[in-house]
Amino acid sequence: MTTSATATPADIDLRTIAPRQRHAVVFGRLDALQAGHSLQLVNDHDPQPLRLQLDDRAFGQFEWAPLASGPAVWRVQITRVGIKPIPVAADSCCSGGACCG
Repeated sequence: MTTSATATPADIDLRTIAPRQRHAVVFGRLDALQAGHSLQLVNDHDPQPLRLQLDDRAFGQFEWAPLASGPAVWRVQITRVGIKPIPVAADSCCSGGACCG
């Protein structure tokens, strides 16, 4: 398979999105992914800051696979490998179903 700049429905071509909106668009699409599904990002620069933010936000929930590394086009495939539940503290009033009383 060859790498091209043509986007498929599972691609997000970040070059066509205003820079200040890019991460919000990516995270919206990633949040909607089911386990085992993936999408590809196409960008005009190394998306490493996005990867760091993703690891901070959802560590262990996604796999990051570089497919093309510049100098003109970067392409990565991100696959959701799991969905981690949000932990509830044991001493939280909502952990036992008896809130504040």
